[in-house]
Amino acid sequence: MKHYLSINDIDSLPVWVDEAITLKKDPYQFKELGKQKTICLLFFNNSLRTRLSTQKAAIHLGMEVMIMNFGSEGWALEFGDGTLMDQGTSEHIKEAARVVSEYCDIIAIRAFAGLKDKAKDEAEEVLNGFAKYASIPVVNMESSVGHPLQAFADAITIAEHGTKSKPKVVLSWAPHPKALPHAVANSFVEMMKLQDAEFVITHPEGYELNHEITKGCKIEYNQKKALENADFVYVKNWSSYTDYGKVLSKDLDWTMTQEKLGKAKFMHCLPVRRNIVVEDAVLDGNQSLVLDQANNRVFSAQLVLKKLLEDIK
Repeated sequence: MKHYLSINDIDSLPVWVDEAITLKKDPYQFKELGKQKTICLLFFNNSLRTRLSTQKAAIHLGMEVMIMNFGSEGWALEFGDGTLMDQGTSEHIKEAARVVSEYCDIIAIRAFAGLKDKAKDEAEEVLNGFAKYASIPVVNMESSVGHPLQAFADAITIAEHGTKSKPKVVLSWAPHPKALPHAVANSFVEMMKLQDAEFVITHPEGYELNHEITKGCKIEYNQKKALENADFVYVKNWSSYTDYGKVLSKDLDWTMTQEKLGKAKFMHCLPVRRNIVVEDAVLDGNQSLVLDQANNRVFSAQLVLKKLLEDIK
């Protein structure tokens, strides 16, 4: 594996899930693998779980960790070829990626969508720029269109808590006061397409995700109907894809409640707006898996880093 940019970089999801669950039993068993190796975490956006879990994963493997909040500490980057750099940008991605490659063995990058220009966001300038020009592996810690570390952690969580060979899993849109990106939802959909499960996406009309990603998935606009007999309910807000980056609705009727959830397990990537996205009773109840998901972020990242380190050697 050259890079980990998408959930589709996993060659066998069931095998990886089993390996990650085994890894949890003895997190330090491969601590020599990353000895005298360094990972650089570059953050163009804020983070809590991603920063700490990826750092912890690297520590488990014996790696040294360097962290830079690039958005506030780095030079403004230029990405275009042949650009006359006489405006606001100070450094080209060609030099930046190559310089970072001299300092470390793996680069991990977090760079969100701007939600203003769909074409620009889908071009993934930051992530793809580093992947193109770096001479070392690149890991996606959430980009404009994907969050594959979160999706892998979600797959681990479903495997650990599932009681059926083919569970029903529902991805349900929820209201939110701000326009949020599509990355988590996109990668969750891509991950579920690799699962043996009954998968349903439910959201108000106008909140359809990229059709190329949801192609082949069942979409149900009636939330109540979608939730019938669900085993897992993953709740997440995202802004409109068609009317790009816009908030079309803040309808609190889509808030997840205990009554709607029924006997299903509740999932969310965090952070979450209480009593907007989900009511307290669900989030604090014994059906909530949000802390399990957060914990599994360590082991999703650790297995990815392990695979990359093995290939480096």
